[in-house]
Amino acid sequence: MQIIDGRGKQVNVGLTVRYGGTGTTGEVSAVKVEEDEGWVQINHSEMWYNSESLEVQAENNIKPKKNSSKEFNAAKALEKSKNKNDLADVSMGTGTCDGGG
Repeated sequence: MQIIDGRGKQVNVGLTVRYGGTGTTGEVSAVKVEEDEGWVQINHSEMWYNSESLEVQAENNIKPKKNSSKEFNAAKALEKSKNKNDLADVSMGTGTCDGGG
């Protein structure tokens, strides 16, 4: 039995596939058939995906992952906050809050 994706394309080890539910994209590391259904393992993970919920990706549609700018910005912000003592002058009294009750 051939393992077929949701669009009718054959799935083989080494191809890049995308799981539509979460957008997870990865290389097929294993395929198997159980109870007449195709199952695909991505990037040697412990998870198996029903082949019909996957889409084989064309090589030119795959975008390489970039270094996360969020990680860089978070590290930059943390370092910047260590250099400031702005919070020392903040008043912690109750007069600064107004309830909407």
